[in-house]
Amino acid sequence: MTSSRIHPSILAADFVNLQQELARIETADSVHVDVMDNHFVPNLTFGPPVVERILDVSPIPLDMHLMITDADRWAPEYAEMGADSVTFHAEATDNPVALARVIRSFDARAGIAIKPGTQVEPYLELLPNFDMVLVMTVEPGFGGQAFMPETMPKLKMLNEARKRHGIDLWLQVDGGITVDTIGIAAAHGADTFVAGSAVYKGNPELQIASLRAAAKQHRSCC
Repeated sequence: MTSSRIHPSILAADFVNLQQELARIETADSVHVDVMDNHFVPNLTFGPPVVERILDVSPIPLDMHLMITDADRWAPEYAEMGADSVTFHAEATDNPVALARVIRSFDARAGIAIKPGTQVEPYLELLPNFDMVLVMTVEPGFGGQAFMPETMPKLKMLNEARKRHGIDLWLQVDGGITVDTIGIAAAHGADTFVAGSAVYKGNPELQIASLRAAAKQHRSCC
């Protein structure tokens, strides 16, 4: 059975004390770092200089999520600087396979993200070119939104396609993930979960353990 990976989003962390906030999630599998450019999404967060410092002090690998328009220009840079995985949006590149190939050339995992309104069918036969697919379960750009269960059919299709291809493809969900919603995504095939406020609103170590247990419970029965 596939393990359940928990990737806390530092979008919900205290930006003034990021090093301490990173230390609080050291029991997680990776830290999810959202890069927003105020063009692809109506918000602005981090850029390469801040990410470099996060890399220097993080006790766990970096899972980059690039919500930016010029993915072809910037995604390789994050891979080259040492991020464990780099995910770009399908809507932000004309050649996702070529971009994934460049990211992989830096020994990083290449991920492709799909907005709630984007159809997944055009990408099903391209899945062997990627290491992860991120199904957005909210509209990208802001934390704290409610989980969108209507995105689950796409996750189910991706899960069936990866079985058909026989590949080791991670299926990640991001948006509104809590102990109450993580089981829904897990039952539809998700194995990698991004959670922001659900982790940082309480004791992160306990929250991470609770999320992991809830996901495992639903994957073991479905």
